[in-house]
Amino acid sequence: MSNVYGYHRTSTTDQHLDRGITAINDYCKANNITLTEMFTDQQTGKNFNRPDYQAMKRIAKNKGDVIILSELDRLGRNKEDTLKELQHYKSLGVRVMILEIPTTLVEYSKMDNTMATMIMETINNMLVEMYATFAHAEMQKREKRQKEGIQAKKVRGDWQDYGRPKAIDYRVFENEYKKVVDGEMKPFECMKKLGMTKPTFYRYKKQYEVKQKQE
Repeated sequence: MSNVYGYHRTSTTDQHLDRGITAINDYCKANNITLTEMFTDQQTGKNFNRPDYQAMKRIAKNKGDVIILSELDRLGRNKEDTLKELQHYKSLGVRVMILEIPTTLVEYSKMDNTMATMIMETINNMLVEMYATFAHAEMQKREKRQKEGIQAKKVRGDWQDYGRPKAIDYRVFENEYKKVVDGEMKPFECMKKLGMTKPTFYRYKKQYEVKQKQE
């Protein structure tokens, strides 16, 4: 009996997996498909060194198995590597269905007209490559913007601590944190007022304590 696997990925842990998982589950429910297992990763799409993806790849290797994705870029953003992965599954007889590309949802092997089948498969391949190209271009654009942003910070002198962007001026933090020390303000209130994340707040707090000891 064939197995059906769902796979969804987000680039960071800050992004929620719910949307893609829901889309896959809804499709399976609407089409009476029993999902064998759902695999998820929260890592970059630049490569395929992801724990859940590799776990799925190890078992999705039997002819007739199916992998369902909500969008092609959830599989990967590098065009050449993504197409290579798709070819890997095709060579094994594993079908990859991508919800955003309707042609991948059609079962061509059940079509009677050979010419129609060839035309549909050609269209499908073209669409998959086009979507892979878009995902790759978006990845390159994002990397370019990140590099430009980092360079701009370095030019302004705002890039400190081995590449970490400077949150706020230490003197501003010191003035506000004294209110926490004096019991006039709660730590979370200070964080909120200064617009600081928890890790940054405690990094500045440690700096403050070291300075106090030295004085």
